[in-house]
Amino acid sequence: MPTVSRRAFLAALAAAVPSAALVRRAHAVSVDHLAADPRTLRALGDVMLPSELGASRTSAAVAAFQRWIAGYREKAELLHGYGDSVLSFAGPTPATRWAQQLVRLDAEARSAHGRAFAELPLDVRRAAVSALLNELKADHIPAVGRAPHVALALLAHWTVSPEATDLCYRAQIGRQTCRPLGAQARKPLPLAPERA
Repeated sequence: MPTVSRRAFLAALAAAVPSAALVRRAHAVSVDHLAADPRTLRALGDVMLPSELGASRTSAAVAAFQRWIAGYREKAELLHGYGDSVLSFAGPTPATRWAQQLVRLDAEARSAHGRAFAELPLDVRRAAVSALLNELKADHIPAVGRAPHVALALLAHWTVSPEATDLCYRAQIGRQTCRPLGAQARKPLPLAPERA
């Protein structure tokens, strides 16, 4: 049996097991990439989020998703149901995979249409994303961090927002917001016309 030097063993171990520092660095680079060129992600927001939001609220939803990505912490304890004793933790950062998917989406648009994804007409973008999601056989909205594609993650992030609940029920429910106890029995007011 050949002997292995300590240096060779440590080098092999370092190559086989990515260190936490490398993972954190890859996450930070991916977050920086998403922040430096948000056009593709913003154009994806136009495709995945309801058109009722309009340009400013779609931009706000995409910015909130970017903040969620920037704040993602691997191995952070996740919320669990009341009375559930099983703890669950955040998995590896999806930011690196999602940043690559955005780059690929843009590259495929340039290859097929000679223009960036963000510059394509909305119907062409929708067709491209629809084909992509059909390939993934995406039949439900997953948890944000477990989404296999950034398009689904963006939609999943928005669907758990208070705004999504309000829009769904066309009422000012204010999910996940603190309301006075006296207001609990009152029926939520309808959405203002510009938000409906």
